[in-house]
Amino acid sequence: MPKKDIHPNWFEETQVYCDGQLVMTTSSTKPNLYIDVWSGNHPFYTGSLKILDTEGRVERFMKKYGSESE
Repeated sequence: MPKKDIHPNWFEETQVYCDGQLVMTTSSTKPNLYIDVWSGNHPFYTGSLKILDTEGRVERFMKKYGSESE
């Protein structure tokens, strides 16, 4: 027989909050979850992430460690 009273309480309707706003409902061992980042406000998922690489890695390496035989 499995041991009784060793498992945490399970909440079927856990509310997830980000910046004070309800963003989703899920299941968890806690009744409410407060998060900082989720897919709705992360730049990678929202498309607002800008990667600026003005000089490539190979070019930087060659400039710093390039051979002098050129």
